Order: sequence, then structure tokens, then C-alpha cells
Amino acid sequence: MILGIDASNIRGGGGVTHLVELLRAANPLDSGFGSVILWGGKSTLDIVEPRPWLSKIHVNQLDRGLFFRVLWQTFSLTRLARDAMCDVLFLPGSTDASGFEPIVTMSQNLLPFDLSELLRFGWSSKTLRLLLLRWVQSRLFRKAEGIVFLSSYARDAVLAVTGTLQSDFAIISHGISPRFRQYPRHQRLMNEIDENNPISVLYVSIVDLYKHQWHVAEAVAQLKSEGIPIKLDLIGAPSTGTKRLQETLRRIDPDGSFITYFGGVSYDQLHIHYAAADIGVFASSCETFGMILTEAMSAGLPIACANRSAMPEILGDAGIYFDPEKPSDIARALRQLIRSPDLRTQLAQSAFARAQGFTWERCADETFSFLAQIAIRHRTSACAAS
Repeated sequence: MILGIDASNIRGGGGVTHLVELLRAANPLDSGFGSVILWGGKSTLDIVEPRPWLSKIHVNQLDRGLFFRVLWQTFSLTRLARDAMCDVLFLPGSTDASGFEPIVTMSQNLLPFDLSELLRFGWSSKTLRLLLLRWVQSRLFRKAEGIVFLSSYARDAVLAVTGTLQSDFAIISHGISPRFRQYPRHQRLMNEIDENNPISVLYVSIVDLYKHQWHVAEAVAQLKSEGIPIKLDLIGAPSTGTKRLQETLRRIDPDGSFITYFGGVSYDQLHIHYAAADIGVFASSCETFGMILTEAMSAGLPIACANRSAMPEILGDAGIYFDPEKPSDIARALRQLIRSPDLRTQLAQSAFARAQGFTWERCADETFSFLAQIAIRHRTSACAAS
């Protein structure tokens, strides 16, 4: 069989990480695929590693804006997939303007399907884009023969909007790169923490309105005022929450004495920051999965985590939960961890053990098996109909 992958809308962030790691770990022959054809823009194809079964096809239109990418999907993709004799077309970017059958897509963005989170952006161009994406993806989910969800929570949230779908579902979580894996280290006692060696809290995430970095900063400032030696490192590309974060930092730590915002950090350098931290915090209120959370788990960190969205499903009982919109509750969770080295040890070990189940090899095996299942079923139905 032949698999086609449309990467026209895979251009950055978790989507690119998933595609790169999926194809790096994949062994398509085990699922019956003799070859895989990947259409994409140059920046995406350049970071996908070569494989003997993989054909990377650069399309100039996919280096341009959304309008040109939609044109390519509408007028070229179906013909190209049919000419290549693809048995199934995989659309990890969750958009499709082609007429090819069968297609399998992924749900990687929960924001369009969570109205309370979507409304954080008010009457803005981003709100309109998310509402449009909600309509586009709902239409695609009704059309697709298969849908990959990253968590049960994400599946239920989407179905609450779309209603019952005829598509087959598979819940396939992302993996974790082995370079993040670090066995939990010794947890310092309270008398080993002082102003020269403060407890180091790390929060990695894009600075968006549903990520609540400013609330985490307020919580850390509260603990600092209580005399707890603590510092906070924030890593994440600027976005719609940047202004609010900057205003908060100017008010509570104008000299940057205990909070550092690094901005965006290259993905291949992130593991260094995890290795230097004592506690991981994740305060997002809307996630399909939470790859950053699983990276912190794999890095052997005790974790304080938001009690929203898919996070309890991913972290289970291996963390301390808080309301991400209440700085006092975030401070309570961090205080609980800081004051109990035994609790930090227990939770770090539990999170690390739980993280071992999130591998890209498992993700690739389950994804390609699901794609093969859809392709075979479609072929069987077509033969029966003829």
C-alpha cells in the first residue's frame, strides 16, 4: 500500500514536532505500507529525516500564504494523490479542500472547540480565525473516514460540538524525545535551599491568553514575599499574552531578580533547561494533550499542574493540581512541593514512570496501524460495491 501525507499546514510548533518524530520512529512496512509520500513546504521538509521508504515532495505554493495552500489542496492534491496511487491520505494539519478518499485526519488544536477558552480573545481577528477553524475542522471530521485524537478529553470536547460522527476514532498520544529523559534526582531539603541556591521553577509554553504565565509569576512573587528562596524561569515564544505578562513582571519584579523570561528557545535546547530545574509547572487551561507536560514528566521533575482540560488524564495522580486562574492556588501547590522533599521525590518518580509509556515508537506503530486499517476497509468496501 501507499500512504500520502499532506503537510501543507504543518509549519511550526507541536505539529512539526509530531510529524518529524512520527516519521523518524515509523516502520511503515510492518503495517503494510511500501512507501510514504510527503507533500510540504521547504522549511518543513528540510527537518524531516530521509528514509528509504519516504518520498519528500516540495511544492512551491506551500511556501506561501494560506490562500495559496488552500488553492493547492483544492486543485492539485487529489490529482497528485491519485496519480501516486495512494491508498489513504493522512491530514495531520486538520484542513482539507481536496476530494480524495479515504482521508484520515488529526485533532491537534482544542481551542476552536472550547468556547469558554475561545472567548478569552474577545472580538478579535484571532477569535474569527478560531471560529472559522471550528467550522472547517467540524466539516472535515464529518467527512473523514478516520480521526486521531490525542486524548479522551479532546475526543469528548470535539464530539460535544460536532455531535455523533461516522468516522472511526483512535486515541493515540504523542511520544517524548529520549533526550528529555532524566531519572529523578535527589530532592534538596529545606535547609539546602537559600537565596544563593533558590528552588528553581520552570514553565515552558507559548505566552498566550490561556497559558496564564502572569498568574504563575504572581504566585512565585507571593512565595518570595513569604521568605521562600525561589526563582521562576519562563520559556515560550511571545503571543497574545505577552503584554499582560510584561506588565505583571514590571510590577512584581522590575529588576528581574527572581523571574526570567527567556522568550522562545530552540526545541533542540529545551532539555537543558528541564535538566537545570527543580520543579516543573504547567498552567495551561486548554490542551488536546500537553506535550510540554510529558517532557517535564520525562525529565524527572516534580510537577505542579493546572486542573483543566486533558492534563489530569495525562499526569494522573503524579502531580499537585491547581486552578490556573488563581495565583493563590498556584502558590499553594508550589508551597506544598517546596516544603516536602519526600513529596517531591514521590511525585517525580511517579511522573517519570508514567512518562515511559509515551514513546514515539508506540505512537508511530499505532498511527500507521490505524491508517492501514482505514485503507484496507475502504478498499474492501470499494470492491464490494463494484
